[in-house]
Amino acid sequence: MHHTSLIALLVAGFVLAFLFGGLAHRLKLSPLVGYLIAGVVIGPFTPGFIADRSLAPQLAEIGVILLMFGVGLHFSMRDLLAVKGIAVPGAIAQIVVVSAMGWGLARLFGWRDGAGVVFGLALSVASTVVVLRGLEERRLLDSSRGRIAVGWLIVEDLAMVLALVLLPALAGKADGEGEGGIGMALLATVAKVGGFAVFMWMVGRRAIPWILERVAGTGSRELFTLCVLAIALGVAFASAELFGVSFALGAFFAGLILSESEFSHQAASETLPLRDAFAVLFFVSVGMLFDPTILFDHPVHVVATAALVILGNGAVAWLVARLLRKDASTAGLLAVSLSQIGEFSFILATLGVSLDLLPSEGQDLILGSAILSIVLNPVLFALHDRMEARRGRQAPAEHDVMTPPLPDGGQPHVILIGYGRVGSELGPLLVGHGVPVVAIDDDPPLVARARAAGIPAVRGHAANPAVLAEARPASAQMALLAIPNAFEAGEIIERLREANPSISIMARAHSDAGVKYLLDRGADGAVMAERELAHSLAEMVMALPAFRGSHPLPSSAT
Repeated sequence: MHHTSLIALLVAGFVLAFLFGGLAHRLKLSPLVGYLIAGVVIGPFTPGFIADRSLAPQLAEIGVILLMFGVGLHFSMRDLLAVKGIAVPGAIAQIVVVSAMGWGLARLFGWRDGAGVVFGLALSVASTVVVLRGLEERRLLDSSRGRIAVGWLIVEDLAMVLALVLLPALAGKADGEGEGGIGMALLATVAKVGGFAVFMWMVGRRAIPWILERVAGTGSRELFTLCVLAIALGVAFASAELFGVSFALGAFFAGLILSESEFSHQAASETLPLRDAFAVLFFVSVGMLFDPTILFDHPVHVVATAALVILGNGAVAWLVARLLRKDASTAGLLAVSLSQIGEFSFILATLGVSLDLLPSEGQDLILGSAILSIVLNPVLFALHDRMEARRGRQAPAEHDVMTPPLPDGGQPHVILIGYGRVGSELGPLLVGHGVPVVAIDDDPPLVARARAAGIPAVRGHAANPAVLAEARPASAQMALLAIPNAFEAGEIIERLREANPSISIMARAHSDAGVKYLLDRGADGAVMAERELAHSLAEMVMALPAFRGSHPLPSSAT
């Protein structure tokens, strides 16, 4: 049965992505695997429902724009400079060596040089999503090894942004232009990118924060979200139309400029749901392009490509780290983290096919090896963990020293989960009254804010038992969940009960249904913010002389 409408593609994509993504999560795999498989199921190479392939690339393009906008928004030059001594030369060396190996493999397949270059580049860049998940699960993001891995990823991402800009010029040579032609094409490309960068630095750097500040001043959340999306999509489109550079580069620059604004954190949080939704569609659309028959028609090619991704990237990363005088633990973590491919590989493959540089078989090999490498990555991490355990190395010992330090193991304290708008007010208030508080948040700026306020803070998701254990729940008297998402809070409540059955738990909700859900999950009490605000305002009214004799207000406690 064939459906060609946009609504059919959206429904099928989201429903199957949810089902297969949930299954992947249950199997301890990255949800990306589920999203890709969902695309394969509704793609033209499998029987049953077939979505319109002409619509998928357009949705994928929006996904690429928002993905690249997020990369720019979260780009941290400070993190890169802190580990530049190993991250810059290491990532460049890995990209060059693995790309050369990929080019050689492509030549063995009988492909042209242009195809080999695209193929090699696509096999040399790791998935940021997969790496960060693996590091966070092991509480290594704040370790020296974790910072090196993140810096390495930043360099890889920047190199791939440059590759996306230069590929069209390379396609010109692949079509038969001479050396002078490719030189002029590269020069023209550099000039366009340079002109766009200057324009963004001179105009965008001033205009974008100014616009965002004015819109934020209206107090409208909807307008603020629309403004951020308009900036991301508008700059990406204008960069392509006016300067001839890619949507991806324009979106990256928009995020980079916006990251300097004081509203960058709010912009990231407000647009996250939409970015996540289109990112899912991006992976689904990529899966639609994958022809599973290649697994049977060219099994040797698939195995060789997957081996290059897993063993090639891992071996090169390990060797480079050792040559740069890093210990075996650091080299091993880098090798395991970087032994898979993801987002940029798909973008490069799609662009390579559209430019007639890469054959469709090459795209299938890239997608197949991506799925295999992402599936095997947790296994490699588990092997690495065993080796670390044999060495007697414990990850928490690598964490940066907190200022102030965490309470002693036997000291009663309160765990504050979430240091956003509510938590940042609640934490200092409790500390001011002499209550020891430990905060948990997965946002680095909020963790830094808590520590600056004199509150020891743990970075990570509180539903992760390893993260929660660092806040010492066994000796805590109470946990306060200041996060707005009731479903997320419910999962955390279960982890708290497992760690300390006698702990008192209070949470926040935004509806009666949310309050009931939290109480059913094990919370001792739940506060509905809107109800508390209404009671506070009503008490102010009752304090007026004209209404002091009125009926007392009922209690708002739940």
